[in-house]
Amino acid sequence: MAEPRRSRWGVGLAVAVLVAAGWAAARGGHGTESTAPRKPGESAAPTATSTPGERPTPNNQDPSRYAPQVIKYAKRAEINPQLLMAILYNESYKPHDPAWERAWQRIKPDAAFGIANMHKAAFDETKQGRDFADRDWQQLPDDPALAVEAAAWYLHDLARQLPAERSSRYTEDDLLALGYNTGPGNMAAFARGAKPGAAAQSYLDQLHSNWSVAARALHGAG
Repeated sequence: MAEPRRSRWGVGLAVAVLVAAGWAAARGGHGTESTAPRKPGESAAPTATSTPGERPTPNNQDPSRYAPQVIKYAKRAEINPQLLMAILYNESYKPHDPAWERAWQRIKPDAAFGIANMHKAAFDETKQGRDFADRDWQQLPDDPALAVEAAAWYLHDLARQLPAERSSRYTEDDLLALGYNTGPGNMAAFARGAKPGAAAQSYLDQLHSNWSVAARALHGAG
């Protein structure tokens, strides 16, 4: 029985490599795994308990099912729930099946985990002093509620790092989304008027296109 299991794993891993490689080429660094350069020492940017038997798969990526958790944790973290929901839509470009994520992480150890695509450094920093301080980054693929909670508080922490005086080029939600994608150092530079690179601008454009979809998802949960 062990041999077939290993064979299936090998096929699944090969599929993961091919699919992820295709995404990487197509996305051009889009998302939280490949972003604008960060300052030395800066944390990587990030990333609903599933109904039993219901976990995200490549054919079941719509994050609207997590709208109740988005509303709950956005309120606790005092951030805009529409922003958090739109970010989940931005991050739904890759499969969030736990087995797939772990297969890909074996190939790319610095890959992000969970439905919000959060990196380990960002998660470990964000959880300090929070209700989920005893949770581990490795649990994110299996616990979407934890992923939503961590992403909400990461956005909360980013908001506290925004410069008091900033350019009118972007809204606060725009800047927080850029910070989520590229890290706090880059966010501060954008706030002062720096122009995002192609990958960051693509992330922001995608956020804008997902804005109304996020609103409808939240309305449906109300």
